[in-house]
Amino acid sequence: MKKNIENINYWLFKSEPDCWSWAQQKAKGNEGEEWSGVRNFEARNNMQKMRLKDRGFFYHSGKEKRILGIVEICKTAHIDSTSEDDCWYCVNVCAISELARPVSLAQIKEHPQLADMALVRRSRLSVAPVAPHEWQIICELAQES
Repeated sequence: MKKNIENINYWLFKSEPDCWSWAQQKAKGNEGEEWSGVRNFEARNNMQKMRLKDRGFFYHSGKEKRILGIVEICKTAHIDSTSEDDCWYCVNVCAISELARPVSLAQIKEHPQLADMALVRRSRLSVAPVAPHEWQIICELAQES
């Protein structure tokens, strides 16, 4: 979980828990689910860069503002089935593991080495890259008691 194995890339997927929750994602199991409904070109472009086995943090936005789990890309970019316009793409993600301890946005903002993280700098971006060192720090925060 902490190391950048096999040259995979890391991402952050934000969802309002009332729309799509971590519990719903976990319930999909190995089948996974489309990360659909994204209507932002930068977020769409990020999904088009994703490869199989890339990993992502599953983040509840809204009132919760915390990372709850880890997902994996199980199907690369394809046309979003919820769109009538074929310019919108999505990927499918599968739940891999729940964090031992959720990591809040407040914790992330307090950490000096995470100041440049897209989640902090570009708070409205729903699908964003995560640098390998950011991934490692957040995984370490999730293990602290």
